Amino acid sequence: MIKPKHIGIIMDGNGRWAKLRGRPRTFGHIKGARIAKKIVTAAAELGIQTLTLYAFSTENWLRPEQEVAFLMNLLGRYLKKETTNLVKENIRFSVIGELDRLPNHLIRAVQSTITATQNCQGMHLVFALSYGSRREIVEAVKDVATRVKNGELDVSAIDENLFASHLSTYPAPDLDLMIRTSGEQRLSNFLLWQSAYSELHFTKTLWPDFDRKEFEQIISDFSFRERRFGRVTEQHEQLTN
Repeated sequence: MIKPKHIGIIMDGNGRWAKLRGRPRTFGHIKGARIAKKIVTAAAELGIQTLTLYAFSTENWLRPEQEVAFLMNLLGRYLKKETTNLVKENIRFSVIGELDRLPNHLIRAVQSTITATQNCQGMHLVFALSYGSRREIVEAVKDVATRVKNGELDVSAIDENLFASHLSTYPAPDLDLMIRTSGEQRLSNFLLWQSAYSELHFTKTLWPDFDRKEFEQIISDFSFRERRFGRVTEQHEQLTN
């Protein structure tokens, strides 16, 4: 079975899941964190090379202040609690996004987990925290422009590969499969450049109800998709046979 090398997940639906049960949104976020742990373990056991989870977007800062504070504390607790398990499962951890916007306690937790897992050789787990793909692309443009201005780079040398090397996800491969839960069918400013040829899977399942069985089924479905990257079927078959 052909497996995706890089999977990205937009973990959506925590609030709605809690509301359906007459509970506060925070209850859904707690359950969602537990599901994230299970899916991380499942992805590692299935041999996925890179898993990127959309944990907190730049737009999420617009949520009520109390909810944002709760999420920051929840993420910090998650990292402190799971770092030992990540090392045990040989999972390397990193983060993309505007980390300087995060509270100091969460920055410390992030840095601690990154340091503790830096020698792990298994799956690469990436948290997109305070992340927005448009901002990431703009910053990459600035970096390239600065290199040109300083005489370090000739304009003629700029191509897709060079530009991609200035994105925060580098050197991870482009996204093969993007999953979004809760029934919404949009990318929400997540890995826009990296998902140019990604296979998209939208499920109505709310994130707290997402499980390993559905995750494995989505990966199985991926193996039957014909990814031609602009070629006709006959060309694709010649390249893959």
